[in-house]
Amino acid sequence: MKKNEHEGLEGGFSLPQPSSSDLRGRQSVRATFKLTEKAIDAISILSVHLGIKQKSLFDHLIEDTESLNFIAQEMRSGSSKRGDRIQKTYVLSRKTLTSLDRISKISDTPRDALVENSIQRLLPLIAREREKHRFRKEVLEDFGQYLGEGTKILRKSKKSLGEDDPVTDKIESALIVLMNAYDHLVSFIEKCEVIEDF
Repeated sequence: MKKNEHEGLEGGFSLPQPSSSDLRGRQSVRATFKLTEKAIDAISILSVHLGIKQKSLFDHLIEDTESLNFIAQEMRSGSSKRGDRIQKTYVLSRKTLTSLDRISKISDTPRDALVENSIQRLLPLIAREREKHRFRKEVLEDFGQYLGEGTKILRKSKKSLGEDDPVTDKIESALIVLMNAYDHLVSFIEKCEVIEDF
């Protein structure tokens, strides 16, 4: 007896099975584009700053076919600046690349130009993230001062109550947790400093 492709579960309902074309669409492929240095930097910075893979950024930008079609229309109606371009290879999903190729062909717009102009959509997000980065640095400075006060309290507790006192012990434990958190924040903010020069 042939099994049904919508195999029933114990609860009596069945789940749809993925198609082979859906699964192939999620395969990673490499694609090379000629982009401005600013566009390349935008992708790199957001990837590092937000902790998102570059592939996910491309998928998000290019799978939005409505925006991509709008960009293609805008490019046809205006003059496109050429500028210096750098060849760069990225990993994207097959579905994303297929979507990009289709819109490029239909709109008679170069693929590189569509990608370049799609990346421009990230610039307001980078501006917002740069502002957040500035505030994070201020908060980190405040947190450092807070740790300094905690260290003074610990010294006072050790001097007045002794090293083995339960209050001293709890303050020290809390301070160790805070110091670890501070170190993680410092690492995160240092890693994200590339956004300051964008």
